[in-house]
Amino acid sequence: MGELNKEVVDLVWKRPGSNGVSASLFRRWTQGLVFSETEHTALEQFEGGPCAVIAPIQVWTKEEQKAALCSTLAEILEQACSTSSTTSFCLVTWAKGQCPHTTTHTPLTGGPETSQTPQDQQPSEKRIVKSLSELREEVVSLYETWKGRCGVLFFLYSVILTKGIVNIRNEIEDTTEPLVDPVYGHGSQSLVNLLVTGHAVSNVWDGDRECSGMKLHGIHNQTSVGFLTLMESLRYCKVGAFLKSPKFPIWILGSETHLSVFFAKEMCLVAPESPSEQARRVFQTFDPEDNGFIPDSLLEEVMKALDLVSEPEYYVSLMKSKLDPEGLGIVLLAPFLLEFFPDQDTGIPDSFPVYHYNGLKQSNHNERVEYVQGTALVLGLEDPMVRTDDTPVKRCLQTKWPYIELLWNTDRSPSLN
Repeated sequence: MGELNKEVVDLVWKRPGSNGVSASLFRRWTQGLVFSETEHTALEQFEGGPCAVIAPIQVWTKEEQKAALCSTLAEILEQACSTSSTTSFCLVTWAKGQCPHTTTHTPLTGGPETSQTPQDQQPSEKRIVKSLSELREEVVSLYETWKGRCGVLFFLYSVILTKGIVNIRNEIEDTTEPLVDPVYGHGSQSLVNLLVTGHAVSNVWDGDRECSGMKLHGIHNQTSVGFLTLMESLRYCKVGAFLKSPKFPIWILGSETHLSVFFAKEMCLVAPESPSEQARRVFQTFDPEDNGFIPDSLLEEVMKALDLVSEPEYYVSLMKSKLDPEGLGIVLLAPFLLEFFPDQDTGIPDSFPVYHYNGLKQSNHNERVEYVQGTALVLGLEDPMVRTDDTPVKRCLQTKWPYIELLWNTDRSPSLN
């Protein structure tokens, strides 16, 4: 792949001026897209790191193995192409005569623990296809490549080349940071967003924001699958409605170090945005720091954005007085929603079956990669039921459903890490 290969590798692995990544870290990413022996539609992750690629693929892979996996890979590549100026698809595979005859569980043999760039360890070639039908045929023809050694990396490189390196660099906020952390091997948020949305933006909020004269890019459309993160419960970030409320009831869950998947079969969980949910989202765009309130000077703009009666001389002044009776100069979110959108039924059932997937063997009971099934209860603020344990999975889900409770069918709660 010559110089183009070097550009891809640099984008994924290297900070400017660095020598590359350690051999052991790189080896953690050299695995195939392999299904668990105990859960035939669950992909298995051998070591920490490549969950940033495996989890976004897992969210779509639920049916017969070969057809489901190849369909998912094609969809992700199609999305990457549709969000760029390119009109063709690029698939990376082993160069002729170079495909290793090793099992999918065997990592690359490593030399001494030195810094290195990995491009020379995988002789590869590109295949260019121009149509969706050709893409799907080619993806199926490369099924053994995706399963084999370096399958994860070859697919990642295929997405990058299909999207276009320049296009990706234009979307990433800090172009000096590689897509894979060179110290810990974790995929960046830009990498996760690229695979989930087709855009390699670095943030998870809705739309773009201005900060010190810089435009910071976020998510611009409702996504097919969602993203929730424990980091929001720790107040390190705020995930926007487009990722929290996807088209399908499937969410990637992020911890400090790992990605897993939470999903349900209840389509009502992702029903079209209700008026109150829309109001909450619009209100929060005027409250970017997630304080739970806005200055009363912004009330008129919020009301206009929601097509509420916003005649400033009388009605807006009346609402300011009603929503800020103590004259503090702020309007709180909860009283605002109660005033304009009282007693709205969300349409979400009181309880529904849920499932959790973690691809790491060591994070599963008896080291068997299997879906963990449970029941979710979405309670009200005044509900007197006994609360369940305060686990990381629950804290992550509470960023979307504040009063959710989880009853798992296993002796222990599933692990977020």
